[in-house]
This record gives sequence, structure tokens and C-alpha cells, in this order.
Amino acid sequence: MRVAAVFVRSASWYNVPKVAPVAGPRALFARSLSTATASAECYIEHLGNSDQGITILNFNRPAAKNALGRTFMSQFRNALEELRFDEQTRVVLVRSLVPKVFCAGADLKERATMNQTEVAEFVHGLRTAFGNLESLPMPTISVIDGAALGGGLEVALATDLRVAGSGAKLGLPETKLAIIPGAGGTQRLPRLIGIPKAKELILTARVLDNKEAADVGLVNYAVDGSGYDKALEVARQIMNKGPVAIRMAKLAIDRGAQLDMASGLAFEQTCYAQVIPTEDRLEGLRAFKEKREPVYKGR
Repeated sequence: MRVAAVFVRSASWYNVPKVAPVAGPRALFARSLSTATASAECYIEHLGNSDQGITILNFNRPAAKNALGRTFMSQFRNALEELRFDEQTRVVLVRSLVPKVFCAGADLKERATMNQTEVAEFVHGLRTAFGNLESLPMPTISVIDGAALGGGLEVALATDLRVAGSGAKLGLPETKLAIIPGAGGTQRLPRLIGIPKAKELILTARVLDNKEAADVGLVNYAVDGSGYDKALEVARQIMNKGPVAIRMAKLAIDRGAQLDMASGLAFEQTCYAQVIPTEDRLEGLRAFKEKREPVYKGR
């Protein structure tokens, strides 16, 4: 299969990753489970038909409210590794199949059996895994229809967008347990909503409903009922855009936000250079001229 873009040598110092092709054949059934069966605690589900290209990362550990235990995290990491190199997936939705909960955070019962070294190792593993979620090349959307607390909110913070249903509860309550958020919460939350508000939420352990979360910019949308339909709507809006352009736009924003303005603009130029030689760019121009919808191939 043809690679979507070839990177110029002048970009090498930025360590820009290669862009995988994002189009190709997929099985003809509507939904397939590629990582594990529906009985797994965390697994991938590929949508089909008109939603082909949208993949769901399902959380399904009802006995522990999707708490981040060893088995759950092992399956979570494996799913992320599969998604990172999935040439067909254009958007990922992260959702819970457990009613009234997105993710309850750390598995405190399991944590109580660990010694200090094991706790440090496990939290480091959480931090690394959430970083891997954040760095997926395709856009990610959290569907929050219940409690997203502690590590659960840290999962959502590692996604690009967040949609909260009417039953959502969001917060970082770690200080109640005499600890602090340790898997990215103290870093991603202030970058998202600002330092003063992040300090308030972390220091007071305040928990927000979906409307309050939207007011402070913690979620992109607060909806009545389930957030799934709205998240799917947003995913579909992304789906008909140029796949290579979508990945490059995400990369330019994420990397550029860590740089000074001059370096960020230079990195933007580097990312822009990757879309110029693509077939999709020419297809977009043809479609505009012919007054029709473009058909992008991801190359």
C-alpha cells in the first residue's frame, strides 16, 4: 500500500513521525471485535457501513466500575498499540459500556495490596499509557456518561475532545486520599482550563456535572441523555475531511503547543509540507471545481 506522505529531510530535527496510510479494505460486516471479545475489560470495536473508519475503545469492567487494574491496563495498552498502527481507523471514540460510570480511577482494592515500589511502577505505567493515548495519530473523543474521577478523568484528559452526558461526574479527588493526581492530571488539566481553575478543582477535590464541566472548558459538549450520539456526530464530521490533513493538523497543534511561537510556526510549515504531495489535496481541488463532495483516500 502506498504511504500517505513522505517527510522532507529538513523536518528530521523535529522528530516528526511518519504518517501511515489511512484508507483500504475492511471486513464487510458492520461491527467486528479485533482485540478481544465483548467479555474483555477493554477492547476495540470497528464500526462499519457508512461509519467505517470510526473505531470505539470500549471499557467493560462492571464489577469494579472500570477501575484501572492490572488486567484492564494490560488490555488498554494492547488496544492502543493496535490502534496506533491501524491504517483504517480515522477517529477513535473512548466510551464505557458500564452504566453510570466512565472510569472510576485507580483500583484501590488492588492498590492496597501493593508495596511502595509497586505503586510507583504502576502509576508510572498509567502515565505512560495515557501518554500513548494522547499521542495516537488520529483524533480521539471521550464519551463520558457517568463518573470520570481521578484516573478516569485523566484518561479523558488524554483524548482530543470530550462529550459529557447528563449523568457525567468529573473530578480529580485525589487530595481526599492524601495523594495527588499522578497520571497527568496536574499537567493536562491546567493546560486545558487554565492554572487558577485547575488549582481550585484539584485542591478542593470538587466534582463537576456536565454543564459545569462545559462552563470551565473541561468538555467540548454537555448534552442531555447519553453523549454517544453527539460524539458520533462529531466523529462523522471529521470522517469526511482529508485523513492525512486531519492527522497533520492534530500533530501541528499538539507539538506546536509545546514550543515558542517561532518554532511552532516552523513546525506548522513542516506539517503543511506533508499534505502538498498527497493525492487527497488534488482531489479536494477537483471536487471544489466540480462542485461535488470530495472522495478522500488517505494518500
